[in-house]
Amino acid sequence: MAVIVVTGTGTEIGKTVVTAAVAAAALANGLSVAVLKPAQTGLAAGEDGDVDVVRRLAGEVTPTELARFPEPLAPATAARRAGLAPVRPKEVAEAAGKLAAEHDLVLIEGAGGLLVQLDDDGATLADVAAELGAPVLVVAPAGLGTLNMTALTAEALRARGLEQLGVVVGSWPARPDLAARCNLADLPRAAGAPLLGAVPEGAGALAPAGFRARAATWLAPRLGGRWDAEEFAAALG
Repeated sequence: MAVIVVTGTGTEIGKTVVTAAVAAAALANGLSVAVLKPAQTGLAAGEDGDVDVVRRLAGEVTPTELARFPEPLAPATAARRAGLAPVRPKEVAEAAGKLAAEHDLVLIEGAGGLLVQLDDDGATLADVAAELGAPVLVVAPAGLGTLNMTALTAEALRARGLEQLGVVVGSWPARPDLAARCNLADLPRAAGAPLLGAVPEGAGALAPAGFRARAATWLAPRLGGRWDAEEFAAALG
């Protein structure tokens, strides 16, 4: 059994697609997988959330969403404005523990970045990772500005004594510019953790069969794939 907390250096950078890729690689390796979304914001009841996207792309995962708030805001703010109870770290840890008892891998996908607040007491996804003693996978963008955001996230993890599993580029451009190419070498230094993959832009729009067939080529062996950072960089010249 393993639990991985998936966070990002910000929002809209590919966390859900990376989560789906990790799930697809695990399923291809014969593992059972559950995906847990503590708080889904910005969607009405009945609309497909992030766990639904992961299941569509990756295959037969067990999807669990603990709370949904209609406005596209930080979970604490969205819960307050909706007049609904927020999700608290202990609830997330309890749900993850139940899923972990029946699955080989549990992926917990946060909302936004590591320190986005879940409730008005200031709890964050970092507190969830601490409750579980789980490693954190950081999803980062490819280009200019990512080094600072990645370093800040890594510093926050270290300050809390949390393990950073590594970094995955959430949307690798079809035509990477100089900053993106240089970041392949610089991201591990900024993070103090290995670069564990690069998911191509547009991957979430692939047909599920194509996504599942290619997922392992985007992720390093530590995430169940066969991607190699040095080979990837060398292929870019």
